[in-house]
Amino acid sequence: MSGKIRVIVVDDSALVRSLLSAIINRQSDMECIGTANDPLIAREMIREKNPDVITLDVEMPRMDGIDFLGRLMRLRPMPVVMISTLTERGAEVTMRALELGAVDFVAKPRVGLASGLNELAAQIVDKIRVAAVAHVRRMPVRSAQAIVKPVAGAGAASASAAVAAPPVSASALLGRVSTEKLICIGASTGGTEAIREVLTQMPADSPAIVITQHMPPGFTTSFAARLDSLCQIIVKEAVNGERILPGHAYIAPGGKQFSIARSGANYVAVVDDGPPVNRHKPSVEVLFKSAAAVVGRNAYGIMLTGMGGDGAAAMREMKDAGSYNYVQDEASCIVFGMPREAIAHGAADEVLPLNQIAPALIARLRGSTDRLHHRI
Repeated sequence: MSGKIRVIVVDDSALVRSLLSAIINRQSDMECIGTANDPLIAREMIREKNPDVITLDVEMPRMDGIDFLGRLMRLRPMPVVMISTLTERGAEVTMRALELGAVDFVAKPRVGLASGLNELAAQIVDKIRVAAVAHVRRMPVRSAQAIVKPVAGAGAASASAAVAAPPVSASALLGRVSTEKLICIGASTGGTEAIREVLTQMPADSPAIVITQHMPPGFTTSFAARLDSLCQIIVKEAVNGERILPGHAYIAPGGKQFSIARSGANYVAVVDDGPPVNRHKPSVEVLFKSAAAVVGRNAYGIMLTGMGGDGAAAMREMKDAGSYNYVQDEASCIVFGMPREAIAHGAADEVLPLNQIAPALIARLRGSTDRLHHRI
């Protein structure tokens, strides 16, 4: 990209439009080329000015931000950074926005708006810079249906709004290797949908999966709940001291560090308030480093889309300890930063398109199962 990053701000609050415009215009590499107080005005402004990035509020008159985003990403895909209010409802809507193709989001403070946004200025402009170079694609129309997981004593009525989990072919059954293996996933920008792509392909008896996705406090609960409704495995936020079980995926809580420890023959979650690492909390480096030390050759590493290099050095430590590692390829990444750094560190055993990572991993795990059966 040559010249300045050209940004349009879409928000129904005049104060927010003024603050964001000022924050953007203070940067030497970007400029606010227009503001709109609702999506219909924004639509015309986008056609006229052809911005590089737009920032988009959720709750606006005439058309809410989610409806507008869905139409935009189907008809004229472009980098969008959502400006979301930090509430439970706001978190759920933000997850939907990322699913529809938004590159990233900023959690807008509920009180002290002016001082709060100014405190977030560095984060806002960093996300705009990342969005400006992101690989944004036309979003397909996807109907995601929730999966009903077996629950003891659950009545038939609980299944009325969802569909039964699809059967898993016998060739994908992994139970014999599930207890000793551990799958470790790291991701950042674009990672919520990349993680969904991997997890929804994993069978119910998958080895335990531990995940660090760069995300602030307040959003990982909705992220885990959304994934849990779509996956055959159980997906939840990690809780300090809990046993890491097969058939489960554990997501690092926003604003906490997440690592793995051993207690006898079991893996357990360690969730604490440790300092940021590589400027991140949670940090992929922390999770992967613990996997190298604790899990060794029984680990599988997966590095997905994200900006920067968090986790790359620790992924190499995992490989040196005997893990087998998959890295997402550039063509399928929203942002190729973290995968590129992992490759540069010599951490990758295979570099694959996103949709091939889970099948390759399952095939490798199945091979381990077959070898185990031959020994018995």
